[in-house]
Amino acid sequence: MAAPMHRQRGLTFWGWLTVVVLVTFFGIVAMRLTPLYLEYFRVAASMESLKSEPDVTRKPRGEIRRLLARRFDINDVRSVRARDVRIQGGPGLVRLSVEYEARTHLIGNLDVVARFRREVRLVGG
Repeated sequence: MAAPMHRQRGLTFWGWLTVVVLVTFFGIVAMRLTPLYLEYFRVAASMESLKSEPDVTRKPRGEIRRLLARRFDINDVRSVRARDVRIQGGPGLVRLSVEYEARTHLIGNLDVVARFRREVRLVGG
């Protein structure tokens, strides 16, 4: 049997306040972290795009670094510079790897530190 209508209630004031505070907090966290992850995806895309460069594994490391720097500039990457990317290997197989931290202010005296790592293997003839 259903309860009488005068006894059914929704959320109380404190319930609504709790929901609003939690939604606001997680919204702020999402807004602060989104730019960090978007930039990581731009770093990864810049590194991956070198796979389409003709004979990239035969180029000197300085040239690979210049190609990467140009891609970072186009993609507006600010947390990483091309010189931060490690280039290993030689003709036929080159491995690019980068590790970096990005920081952003969260609220009050709290900051968020995100660590990113990416490795790309360039294989050529």
